[in-house]
Amino acid sequence: MTKQEFQILIGKRIKQLRESKNISQVELANMCDFERSNMSRIEMGNTCPSTYTLYKIALQLDIEVFELLNFKTL
Repeated sequence: MTKQEFQILIGKRIKQLRESKNISQVELANMCDFERSNMSRIEMGNTCPSTYTLYKIALQLDIEVFELLNFKTL
């Protein structure tokens, strides 16, 4: 798996979890203190989020960080 493929999977997983909790992209970005455009880039796989960024997202989604890396459900 390439870095780009990995980033895309992380983004898809974040989007999947966000939508399952009926949270808009704008809402999640605000909850994490990100710009919406940054959240969009993460979800599209156009950037590689840091571990701290993943932590902030997981915290706001009320999940463990490792759940962001569970790609089996995609």
